[in-house]
Amino acid sequence: MAKAAITVGRRAPEFALPDQDGKPVKLSRLAGRWVVLYFYPKDDTPGCTTEACEFTDGIRAFEGLDVVVLGCSADTPESHRKFIAKHGLKVALLSDADRSVMKTYGAWGEKTMYGRTSMGVIRSTVVIDPNGVVAHHWPNVKAAGHAEKVRAKLAELRGDAA
Repeated sequence: MAKAAITVGRRAPEFALPDQDGKPVKLSRLAGRWVVLYFYPKDDTPGCTTEACEFTDGIRAFEGLDVVVLGCSADTPESHRKFIAKHGLKVALLSDADRSVMKTYGAWGEKTMYGRTSMGVIRSTVVIDPNGVVAHHWPNVKAAGHAEKVRAKLAELRGDAA
């Protein structure tokens, strides 16, 4: 597995990636808001669909906590648009075609599945506070049920009732 290049309590690395509409999303432009940045392997695959749909199902709760939820994979903006349309997703999806942000955030590296070792996306999530500091990091995530764990952690971090 890749060693996470981020540390809780330290400034989150800046990024600027195109969203599903090709519009640039920069972390620095989200200052003052909580950000959930989750990394996933591929649009419209079973685990990735589960995770994106669960974040979408809980989007009102995230918005109520003033949280921006961003999914990130190496898929193209066009692929993201199709994924969003097919499943009615309400989260923005970022395209990291060269995997540079994934590498910076420790979400790209060696992983083992079914006894085979390969390079790939490590499903992981980072919570960034309004000051741009890493507030929490899940370095290896199981898709099902993860969105609710993130929401509960955000409520805890913000001092709200879970």
